[in-house]
Amino acid sequence: MSLTRVVLASRNAKKIAELRRILAVAVPQIEVVGLDEVPPYPETVEDGATFAENALLKAREAADVSGLPAIADDSGIAVDALNGMPGVLSARWAGPPKDDERNLRLVLAQVADVPDTRLGAAFVCAAALVLPSGATHVVEGRMEGSLVREPRGTNGFGYDPIFVPSGSALTSAEMSAADKDAISHRGKAFRALAGVLATTFTTA
Repeated sequence: MSLTRVVLASRNAKKIAELRRILAVAVPQIEVVGLDEVPPYPETVEDGATFAENALLKAREAADVSGLPAIADDSGIAVDALNGMPGVLSARWAGPPKDDERNLRLVLAQVADVPDTRLGAAFVCAAALVLPSGATHVVEGRMEGSLVREPRGTNGFGYDPIFVPSGSALTSAEMSAADKDAISHRGKAFRALAGVLATTFTTA
C-alpha cells in the first residue's frame, strides 16, 4: 500500500509522535512528517485571536511551502480563575523565550490564593487540515478538568503536569500515552481530522 505524506506544522517531537499514533489506527495509509522534514521557511507569528485562526494560519503556510496536505493545531489551557487565560497565549504566557516550566510556574503563582474549588480548567485544541487544492477543515476538542498545586508526572509536556482530567486522579503527565490519547483535547481533535483524512485519501 502506497503512503500519502501529510505534514504536521510542528517541530515538537512529542506532538508529531502523538499524531502518528492516532493516525496509525485510523488512517494507516498516511505518513506524518514534521517541519524538519520539509523545505525550511520563515514561520509566521501566531497572532490569531482564536485557536482556530492560529491552526489555519499554520496549516495554510505548511501546505503552500510543502505542496503536501498539512495539519496544524493550536492548543492551550483555559483556567477558570484566570477568565479563560492563558488561552491562545499558553505557549508564551511567561514571555520569550518559550519555556514550559516558566509558563507552568507562572500559572501556579497566579492561582496561589485561589481556593481549590475554583481551580477548574480545560485544555482546548483546534486542529486544521489544509489540502493542496485549498480546501480546509477545522475541528475542536476539549478536555475538562482542574489544576493541582504542584507538578506531577513526566510523560506529558506543557501544562500536563498540573492538570487532572475530570474523572481521573492522575495528571495528564502521569498517564500512559494511550490513556491520554483516548481523552485528550488533541486526541479528540486529531481523531476528528482522521475521519476527514480517511474519507479524502482512502484508496480502493
